[in-house]
Amino acid sequence: MPRPPTRHAAVVVCVPGFEHLVADELDALGVRARPAGRGALAGPMTTRQLYACNLHLATATRVLVTAASFAASSFPELERRCRALPWDDWLPASGTVRLRVTSHRSRLVHTGAVAERVAAAAGRVPSSDGPLVVVRLDADRVSIRLDTSGDPLHRRGWRPELAKAPLRETAAAALLLAAGWAGDALVDPCCGSGTIPIEAACRARGLAPGRLRSFAFQTASGFEPGTWASVQGAARAAERPAGAGPPIVARDRDAGAVAATRANAERAGVADDLVVEHAAVSSLVAPASAGLVVSNLPFGRRVGGGDLRNLYARLGTVLQDRFAGWRGAFLVADRVLTGQLGLHVEPVLAFDLGGIPAQLVVSGPFRRVTPTG
Repeated sequence: MPRPPTRHAAVVVCVPGFEHLVADELDALGVRARPAGRGALAGPMTTRQLYACNLHLATATRVLVTAASFAASSFPELERRCRALPWDDWLPASGTVRLRVTSHRSRLVHTGAVAERVAAAAGRVPSSDGPLVVVRLDADRVSIRLDTSGDPLHRRGWRPELAKAPLRETAAAALLLAAGWAGDALVDPCCGSGTIPIEAACRARGLAPGRLRSFAFQTASGFEPGTWASVQGAARAAERPAGAGPPIVARDRDAGAVAATRANAERAGVADDLVVEHAAVSSLVAPASAGLVVSNLPFGRRVGGGDLRNLYARLGTVLQDRFAGWRGAFLVADRVLTGQLGLHVEPVLAFDLGGIPAQLVVSGPFRRVTPTG
């Protein structure tokens, strides 16, 4: 009789504000998660689900497993409990570890000393690189979580080139999900390095977000290569052919951004799924079928020597004049500039964008807003 699969107590970390999007993604992968604080969800996972979450989650930052949770009010007790943990299941057989320690209401207040003792108990050397170990002390309770992702999950493996104000891939995926994009036509008139349209093309093709990169769990002593090969094989079987998806247009008035978009699309394997154009907003024309206009709009007073109020106003006019029946989704950080669009918009998602409060606002079908007063 086959043994039941091993189940791990996992914690999925995300940008605060993305929790409901990550929960929906986890649900689609068969993982029942519950809120576990700001920017975190917790739930049991099999090893296969753990691997699949790293490969498929588009809006999460990383996946941790809880190695232990125990009481410790002294350093000797902390060391004794840590020495008993199965470190080799989740870490390479030797080497360095990167400790991230927080202490709240604990008698073990010196986080550096905690890090030294945990590393020593694990038989590793504390360093600024290496596998991540997250240690949290709350009163006399210690929880130890080990990272299975490695690089944050927004690093898909296709974007070394960055244009101005780059948007993380996880945020681009969140915009598409929160806007309710259903795989229809998509236009990004201010695409920057192409993050949003490339994410859209990958979703339209059914390409797993993590297909081009490696993960920390692959270096662990307890890694199951057969399980990982099965997860990868299932992902490849779900992919759709290039060029068969909806029209996806990436445009920008900056030549450098357009060049970066083309290079990134090539590395992502979706160059044949995008139309990339170097053009101003004023020449924007809608594809034949209606869909979504989405963009991370620039903010601040001036970008590239132009007044942003004019850019927003011109974009709003073009959309109302030429995109009848289309919807809009715009990441914005300035209410005054947003008003220049002249569109009726509703906020659907809020999060910090590089330390700046930002909102995704949606509109549609486009219609002209008649000024009052």
